[in-house]
Amino acid sequence: MKRWLWMAVMVASMMYGGTAIAAPATGVEGTATQIMTLAGDERLLVLGEYHGTAETPLLVAELVERYSRDNAPVRLGLELPMSENAALARYLRSNGDADAWEALRTSPFWRVKDDQHDGRRSRDMLALIETLRALRVQGRDIGVAGYDIEISAYDSAVDRDSAMATHLRQQFNALPAGTRMLVLTGNVHAMRNPPAGAPPEMQHRTMAAQLLDLPLYSVRLEALRGYFWGCMKPCRALTLRELPAQDPVVKTDPERSYDAWVHLPELSVGTLTDP
Repeated sequence: MKRWLWMAVMVASMMYGGTAIAAPATGVEGTATQIMTLAGDERLLVLGEYHGTAETPLLVAELVERYSRDNAPVRLGLELPMSENAALARYLRSNGDADAWEALRTSPFWRVKDDQHDGRRSRDMLALIETLRALRVQGRDIGVAGYDIEISAYDSAVDRDSAMATHLRQQFNALPAGTRMLVLTGNVHAMRNPPAGAPPEMQHRTMAAQLLDLPLYSVRLEALRGYFWGCMKPCRALTLRELPAQDPVVKTDPERSYDAWVHLPELSVGTLTDP
């Protein structure tokens, strides 16, 4: 694990009283290389994840670090309500001390507990945000913002994918010229098209499908084995289907679900913010 990433993880760990918050970044560097090679110069990189893992935040941190070298501007979109953006911005501008950390992790989004703890709220994700702050201290041109609707609106008549697409479009169009935007989202939201034979609940225009007029490249983040945190009533650790080692899969047909599939060696469940 690189020194800059290790230091961010250690700082986040100390803020939590010494609790370990991240697994070793096994396979992260190689997977980041694959993604960057496949995406090329595309400026809107959408990463479709399994929520609640230790490895995906490390992968995103690796990508942001690499893309932001040589003064290149990078923005990261997270599947957080937009009401969290003020708290995110304050933390990135802070010195990362205990008061700043407490203000970040006690904002409304991070206080959700019990069966609503869908995996997006983990100490690993908070460590990712701390990594971004640490990189900004080095002079990197980095920002982060949420693009989701409020949790209270999930079961309403609001079309969540359309709302998220609208928010991302606004954020992308407001970027300075040449800025690259990475978006971390659930793997269904990242689909360009629903898969063949998808159930009725998936037969809708996903977030990514509503952004295809932008320079979008959608990547499905898979793993050869392991676990993730899913909410199948109740929320719990779920096992991935084990796969043989394989190279990235690239597709170009108009009906493809993703532009590429990449496979981390293994995924493990992250540490929830509410132990």
